[in-house]
Amino acid sequence: MYFLKENKMTSITLKDRISTDWKAAMKAGDRPRKEALSLLLAAIKQKLVDERVELDDTGVIAVIEKMLKQRKDSITQYEAARRQDLADAEKYEVDVLSTYMPQAMDAAQIESIIIASIQAVSAAAPSDMGKVIAHIKPQVAGRADMGEVSRLVKAKLGALSGA
Repeated sequence: MYFLKENKMTSITLKDRISTDWKAAMKAGDRPRKEALSLLLAAIKQKLVDERVELDDTGVIAVIEKMLKQRKDSITQYEAARRQDLADAEKYEVDVLSTYMPQAMDAAQIESIIIASIQAVSAAAPSDMGKVIAHIKPQVAGRADMGEVSRLVKAKLGALSGA
């Protein structure tokens, strides 16, 4: 018996792509990649269990961002402790996780978003930084380092107030 499926254009979610890549790494015997992706899938699943919601691509990107930050902190600590073997393992995981992040924004794009956000929320002093960051974050999520964005916003607001 044959069944006809509706001819629909379906887009693969980021979570599905990660699962597919995990299976491919497992079949290929690429243990380090499989382990890195296993950690990512476990973190995604933990987020699903904790929040009891299905994660969209934005939610998955937030999980990846958190994992990247953790890995970068670990690299710094391992290098300070002269444990290059552990630092190298973390760097490999950063490389694997980074492949699932959207393309990074360039400095000019970030600058224009900051200026537009300052104008949009009528910010005039460093005390308005929280409002500006809240306006910027959804626009740059996963595409810019929020620590750097915060530094740039702080500098812009400081220049506006004459500080």
